[in-house]
Amino acid sequence: MVRSSSGIVAGLTAAALAVIGFLTYQASAYAPDDLSSPRATESAPAAEKAPRDRNHPTALPTGSGTGERVVYSLDDDRVWLVDDGDRVRLTFQVSPGKVDPLPGRYVVTSRSGTIVGSDGVAVEHVVRFADLDGIAIGFSAAVDGSTTPPDPTKKLGGIRHSRAAGTAMWSFATIGKRVTVVN
Repeated sequence: MVRSSSGIVAGLTAAALAVIGFLTYQASAYAPDDLSSPRATESAPAAEKAPRDRNHPTALPTGSGTGERVVYSLDDDRVWLVDDGDRVRLTFQVSPGKVDPLPGRYVVTSRSGTIVGSDGVAVEHVVRFADLDGIAIGFSAAVDGSTTPPDPTKKLGGIRHSRAAGTAMWSFATIGKRVTVVN
């Protein structure tokens, strides 16, 4: 019986290693080549301001890319959720933290359902896409529904929006979704 048990354990170990190897192979297809802090994948000209339609201030900035993406305007404190046909699904105002991402193109790198932000405020639907000098930058909604900016005395990368916008962002901006930051 000892030999029979040893054979079963050996078989289960071999099967487990095969499953782990297969899952590792699948995961490697989604892993970035460089596991250092995420940076803009393409730099947008920092000196240029994205052209706006002054008659329609909520219109999507030209030059923000094509296809399905999140567009974030630093100057306008506004976000657009854009579908695959370049149609705006939703646009909304945001309250940025003290640390802004650099203009450029990013991807969503991590998400959290509910956490306590670096400023001590409970937030939900956290969608992170950048890191600047060790400070994570991403969108979130305060659980209490407030849309005030994060504490201005602290170096924070939280970009706050309403809970309704947070629900839409959470559904739209999954891991790997493109985020374009414009001036």
